Amino acid sequence: MALDPRSPAPGYLDFWRAHHLCTLTTPRPDGTPHVVPVGVTYDPEAGLARVIANTASAKARYVRAAGPGGARVAVCQVDRRTWATLEGVATVSDDPERVAEAVRRYTERYGRTPAPNPDRIVIEIALTRAMGNA
Repeated sequence: MALDPRSPAPGYLDFWRAHHLCTLTTPRPDGTPHVVPVGVTYDPEAGLARVIANTASAKARYVRAAGPGGARVAVCQVDRRTWATLEGVATVSDDPERVAEAVRRYTERYGRTPAPNPDRIVIEIALTRAMGNA
């Protein structure tokens, strides 16, 4: 079922706030999908999902390779028969404030602070669609 990513139902938002491992799907330059496990935070008020990563990671490289307009991506999580997917346009930021906000949200959702990483970036996904049965 398609949902408004800026106005999720309470149960959908609760599912995105619970501790779940997610996947991020990005397009490789040849168009094939690259799918990796990640931690994701969902900020409906800002219309964003965020993934912290190393600047040299494949996921960051593939988002950058899409150009300044960003890459069409999806993040998904599943727990038995309950699932939720967020889709949108991803861009990479190394802005210290944006990275710090992503780390803060990651810490809040996953209950642990990531180790310091001077090469950390944030992949910000401007959300266009939400789907799921959560």
